[in-house]
Amino acid sequence: MKCDAKTGSSAVSYLHTLSAEFIHRKLAERGLSDFSSSHGNILFRLSRRDCITMSELSREINRDKSTTTVLVRKLEKEGFVVVSSDGNDRRIKYVSLTEKGREYNDITAEISCELQEKFYAGFSEEEKSLFSDLMNRIISNFE
Repeated sequence: MKCDAKTGSSAVSYLHTLSAEFIHRKLAERGLSDFSSSHGNILFRLSRRDCITMSELSREINRDKSTTTVLVRKLEKEGFVVVSSDGNDRRIKYVSLTEKGREYNDITAEISCELQEKFYAGFSEEEKSLFSDLMNRIISNFE
């Protein structure tokens, strides 16, 4: 297959940009902070668990511990997460969502649904399924 910039990685990059702009605009409409995708990923991961150690979080978001610490500190400063130490080993830090973090996740879940509606407008159910299957195959090629 010949490499075509209009249908290959350039199109994926452009779609990423459009999606990010959509999310940024929707967050701004709700008066919410627009964090980096890594911040959003942390908040999403925390929505699936009550509490997680910094080490586990680093692995889950595929960032080194020092980068994860910087990301979490910003979220803590903004009131979206709380960091606590283990009672037996002060080196172990736990991260969990605050009520503000849970509310942020609820809103971003709504925005995600809006993005999906925009993304798949005019697609049949069969096309949606095929596209999803193909994207998952591409992702697995990288994993």
